[in-house]
Amino acid sequence: MELIIENLTKTYSNGVKALNNVNIKIGAGMFGLLGPNGAGKSTLMRTIATLQEGDSGSIVFDGVNIMEDKMTLRNSLGYLPQSFGVYPKMSAEDLLMHFAELKGISNKQERKEIVEAVLEQTNLTEARKKNVAGYSGGMKQRFGIAQLLLNNPRLIIVDEPTAGLDPAERSRFLNVLREIGTNHIVIFSTHIVEDVKELCTDMAIMNGGAILTHQTPREAVEQIKGKMWTKRIDRSALNEHKDSFEILSSKFNDDNSMNINVYSETQPDELFIQKEADLEDVYFVTLKNVN
Repeated sequence: MELIIENLTKTYSNGVKALNNVNIKIGAGMFGLLGPNGAGKSTLMRTIATLQEGDSGSIVFDGVNIMEDKMTLRNSLGYLPQSFGVYPKMSAEDLLMHFAELKGISNKQERKEIVEAVLEQTNLTEARKKNVAGYSGGMKQRFGIAQLLLNNPRLIIVDEPTAGLDPAERSRFLNVLREIGTNHIVIFSTHIVEDVKELCTDMAIMNGGAILTHQTPREAVEQIKGKMWTKRIDRSALNEHKDSFEILSSKFNDDNSMNINVYSETQPDELFIQKEADLEDVYFVTLKNVN
């Protein structure tokens, strides 16, 4: 099972080139699509999900060109957009029964068994009688996963699913995704580096409508190992250091100081010390294209 995207382009009517010759192959497991807001991630997700047309190129899922045969993909697709509507006066259980019927599961007993299974899988069984309107943000996102699992999809797309969740809700949501990721292709679009670090065995970084790099998180970190440096400076010295160094990121300390991080083949100056590279460093290095 593989999703193959070749030479995919999309330009909107206002002239914005949202997808710029995208080429990528995605296999089974958790795939992280990482990039800043406006990078083209949502456009790519919507195009894969057949919710909009690409201008040129091809998307092939399991041997089928989905730009020519959309229904074959839709029958195998589970899609959770950044926001989705619900019926606030219905319980989660009733709403899932309704969605299951819409997805063609005509046998009532079969629908009941499937709904019970997805509620259990998403840790919503105890809240199944509660109106979805009363759910927390994290519960609504898990409900979104429950509804997309109803037709046992082989391809699952989740677009910025943890944005706005508190730490506990985020953890519960990621645990649900982690469990379903082993037997499906799950494309996880996010601007949160930590989500990809925790979940994904494969990843790409996207910006300006283009794929900048495609590696496993471990390979990506290994590539910059020994080339990341950090220095503690006074906040008032930041502009001076910006003039002298390509600062990738910075973090404030409790006192009147901050740490600046720099990518360099050699020690930038005698006060920089080498830091252990991580996926956040990979993200900033890739976006600034300094390697």
